[in-house]
Amino acid sequence: MTEHEFWAEQSPVTDPEAFADRIREVPGTLSAMRAAARGLVFHYRDDGDFAANGISADRIAEIDTRYARDMLARIVSLADEPLAASRPPSHRVIGCCRDFTVLFLAMARAHGVPARARVGFATYFQPGWYIDHVVAEIWDSARGSWRLVDPELAEDHVSSADGARVDPEDLTSAQFLTGAAAWRTCRSGVADVARFVVDPSLDIPLTKGWPYVRHNLIHDLAALAKHEMLLWDNWGWADIAGEPSPDQLAVLDELAAAASVGDVPLARVMSFYERPGLTVPSQVTSYSPAAAEPLQVAL
Repeated sequence: MTEHEFWAEQSPVTDPEAFADRIREVPGTLSAMRAAARGLVFHYRDDGDFAANGISADRIAEIDTRYARDMLARIVSLADEPLAASRPPSHRVIGCCRDFTVLFLAMARAHGVPARARVGFATYFQPGWYIDHVVAEIWDSARGSWRLVDPELAEDHVSSADGARVDPEDLTSAQFLTGAAAWRTCRSGVADVARFVVDPSLDIPLTKGWPYVRHNLIHDLAALAKHEMLLWDNWGWADIAGEPSPDQLAVLDELAAAASVGDVPLARVMSFYERPGLTVPSQVTSYSPAAAEPLQVAL
């Protein structure tokens, strides 16, 4: 298996299983897959008031839906119609940026397109801030390179940084910093690590600065290894409540250098991912926004 064939195959997270035929009904063009994924998820924080959109408050629990098959089951239960059909908000699964991306990956991989998630920070949401975000990366064979795609973003989204339209099908490295690129940018002092946050309005120290930049670096590694985790999953060195040792910092610097440029070699990805503390274990701690206390989740 070549590296691109590896990323063109479904992961345990993106595998649609019983919904494979429905996924394949979505045309395999970039624009069609992105539009379909965008129409299947209602962002629990950014898409408006639940009640105003006909969504009951208890549906917040859907944000912990981990697997594409379960998202699709919920979507079909809400409205048994083609995935590319236009849906009102109440007929979409409740989720976040990660879920738009997981469904997009399921579609891309179903059509044999090498695709992977990238976890990092976007600069086009709030001026002066690097906002926690997940996008997709697809292999563009014509270019011979990877292309960053935001399955959540509207066609007419204007960047808060410069007022220009953001092309959701071709993000620049300045518009989205992968976890690896963010780590290197902060370690070099080029950017202020305090500006890297889940949300500027959240007064929770562990959702900003070094703990979260480290968190997204390790989540980005997991995504490259085709373990598309919930953003609030914590394990090993990704635990936002922990402090890395000098030896761990050296490894993270090396990881960031290897994973932030060009076509990251799969063998290089796996050489880091297989290290204790970086590998996703059989159980993670989840700081779900839908739960009052951290959850211990078996995978």
